[in-house]
Amino acid sequence: MEAIMASNKQGGGKRGFASMDPQRQREIAAQGGRAAHASGNAHEFNSQEAREAGRMSHKNDGNRQSGSGGSRGGNQGGNR
Repeated sequence: MEAIMASNKQGGGKRGFASMDPQRQREIAAQGGRAAHASGNAHEFNSQEAREAGRMSHKNDGNRQSGSGGSRGGNQGGNR
């Protein structure tokens, strides 16, 4: 038992869900999502909740441009 635990601490093999093929992981996750929706337990985001979730996920994103402008247009000259 100690040898197994030691090998995992040293970057040994992955176990459980992480050891599966990525395509198989997606299949299992999709089944779970379909089951949650079918049973009425899945949360469906409205547009405001989705915006907030996106904002939170990019809160510490180092690649995000700050200030005005950026890649979304803004007033960057052109039509005056």
